Amino acid sequence: MVRLFFAIWPPAATAQALERWAEGARRETGGRTIRAAAVHLTLAFLGETPAQRIAAAIGAARRVRAVPHRLPLEEAGHWAHNRILWAGPREIPAALEALAQSLAAELARDGFALEQRRFAAHVTVLRKARAPHRLPPLPALEWPVEEFSLVRSTLDAAGSRYDVVERFPLSAKSGENSFFP
Repeated sequence: MVRLFFAIWPPAATAQALERWAEGARRETGGRTIRAAAVHLTLAFLGETPAQRIAAAIGAARRVRAVPHRLPLEEAGHWAHNRILWAGPREIPAALEALAQSLAAELARDGFALEQRRFAAHVTVLRKARAPHRLPPLPALEWPVEEFSLVRSTLDAAGSRYDVVERFPLSAKSGENSFFP
């Protein structure tokens, strides 16, 4: 069994800026900061999966058709039920919503059972955080989304380690520039 999920990864500078921001927020909330190398946005969580099903997950992802876009990180919040501090867009970009829906449909077509809840585009930046009274403003960040990845998560005493199994590039339709409205 392997623990798998699909995600998008920010550019290194964006991940580092989020880590620095989270360190500042941690003074208000406590908790554990997510290190820059682990900052990601989960598209679909497969969980514990038989190793022989990796090929099916890759096949499903290869059928996904989605366009490159930008992910705005415009707000931060705290979810009390799981004690995380997150950053994300005010509204999910249509291209990101389409990517998540297409991936979920292709995975379901291949027999993968996903959580039946609405996609919440967020990036966890702190775990075990208390509810904040006030958060510092998020920095202006650039996050172009040009690919998504199948990721293996390994849990150990130091936390989670993520290894990319395969990357799946997004491609703009002919004559379309999806980075700009």
